[in-house]
Amino acid sequence: MDLSKILSIAGKPGLFKIMNQSRGGVVVTSLNDGRKMVVGQTQRVSTLSDISIYTLDGDEPLKNIFKAMMEKSEGKAVEVDFKDDDALREYLFRIFPEHDEDRVYPSDIKKIIKWFNLLLEKGLLEIEEENKDADTKAEDEAAQGAEEETASAEAPVEEKKED
Repeated sequence: MDLSKILSIAGKPGLFKIMNQSRGGVVVTSLNDGRKMVVGQTQRVSTLSDISIYTLDGDEPLKNIFKAMMEKSEGKAVEVDFKDDDALREYLFRIFPEHDEDRVYPSDIKKIIKWFNLLLEKGLLEIEEENKDADTKAEDEAAQGAEEETASAEAPVEEKKED
């Protein structure tokens, strides 16, 4: 799950995916309606990979919260009554009991659930473990190939003698 290309823009609803960089900022596409726009350097922008949730001991990256939500919901959209603050709080306690109740507000929980559902709907949440295993296997094979090339390059070359 690569959240480094997904943005939250202050004052704009929903999430945005980075498409390109331009001279004046970044070209993004809204995940809600697909509209493209340029985000200037003066706008407050956060990548989801930089966002964390307050815990009693520090903070927890949003990526880990999304993983827990994915496991609990078994890959389905989360349904919670957004008007009921107690239901929102109860949901987050089931998913992530270590969160700091005093610093994580119901509006934050609502936003996290909406983001999760949107990313899930767009197919941008995937379990990294499976991909990581495939990537690790590919890296190991590449490393093994490089070692074989190095070994053959270091082997002495027999000179041909002419009679």
